[in-house]
Amino acid sequence: MSPTPSPLEVDKTGLGHDEVVEADRPWIVLVWNDPINLMSYVSHVFQKLFGYSKAKADRLMLDVHEKGRAVVSNGARENAEMDVFRLHEHGLWATMQRDD
Repeated sequence: MSPTPSPLEVDKTGLGHDEVVEADRPWIVLVWNDPINLMSYVSHVFQKLFGYSKAKADRLMLDVHEKGRAVVSNGARENAEMDVFRLHEHGLWATMQRDD
């Protein structure tokens, strides 16, 4: 006759209670103004990479030109990293940060 296992008791006190889980805020991708790229090229890149209409791409390009920057995408960190990488491949100055 084999012994019957006794129920396992797990002490759950203190597990996870010290951790503060913050809601995962999305990341934003910013494109910054630079003295190199033509405005028409910046607009073209926004259309190509993000599928924006010409009107939306032009609005974002004007924000970059007049305000110094524009938010061109947002979402998960991995997506933001890929967007920044692709913008860099096209010669644009882009960064990412947590959305406020």
